[in-house]
Amino acid sequence: MVHRATVLSPGDAAEVLALAAAAAETDGVFPLDEHTVFGVRSNVPAAAVHLTVVTDFLAGYGQADLSAGTGELVVHPAARGRGLGRALLDAALDAGARRFWAHGDHPAAAALAAAAGLTRDRVLWQFRRPLTDPLPDRPLPAGLTLRAFRPGQDDAAWLDLNARAFAGHPEQGRWTAADLAARMAEPWFDPAGFLLAVDAGGKLAGFHWTKVHPDGLGEVYVLGVDPAGHRAGLGSALTVAGLRHLAGLGLHTALLYVDESNPAAVTLYRRLGFTTHATDVMYTR
Repeated sequence: MVHRATVLSPGDAAEVLALAAAAAETDGVFPLDEHTVFGVRSNVPAAAVHLTVVTDFLAGYGQADLSAGTGELVVHPAARGRGLGRALLDAALDAGARRFWAHGDHPAAAALAAAAGLTRDRVLWQFRRPLTDPLPDRPLPAGLTLRAFRPGQDDAAWLDLNARAFAGHPEQGRWTAADLAARMAEPWFDPAGFLLAVDAGGKLAGFHWTKVHPDGLGEVYVLGVDPAGHRAGLGSALTVAGLRHLAGLGLHTALLYVDESNPAAVTLYRRLGFTTHATDVMYTR
């Protein structure tokens, strides 16, 4: 039986994350994205449904994000082959999810999606690049300077620019003040690695928010430019500035995520030495 809840207790949340860690050890990729993990850890009921299957242990977990119509699910490696994945998928569909991420593009996920009538709809690549390799010189466009994000002062201006820069993005463009605050409360948050490009009047022209993972990987977490700015080369300059910051911390590898359907970004990152490391796929009904 699949159980439904709108909030998880701290103990239940810890079990879900332990289940995800067990799956990651077997599959080589973590099965839940950052937004889903925030939903697991939140003790405030949100527009999400938590789905669990319990035998003598937590055998499966799924989450349906009703605000975005998306879902994710994971089955414990010791409980696979029993139909629990299909049960969780059906429950997520019943709850309102219509788009599902499969991290790692595993054949089992593709087979489950096909059996449920879902089609492959979106591909997200994880690119990586050694930070020990030389970085090209990419100066900021004339009239712009770089400074660090100031929590509490730059929040509103950054949210406005982020929404405009990612107006067509199904996840990033929907960020709210609560989404920003949740990430600033994370242990990894460092405003020194949240770089803003500003003009002489202090207006934001672009940004590169970096992230350092517990395993020592650096990430191009979010990078955006003002779509009305028309400043050629700003995206490349911001990327290199963030990579230099990560390299200056002693990190050896940088990663980022980019949609296959965004050829301009793919070209930019490949020119800067990034190559494909992993693939995530979205299946849609």
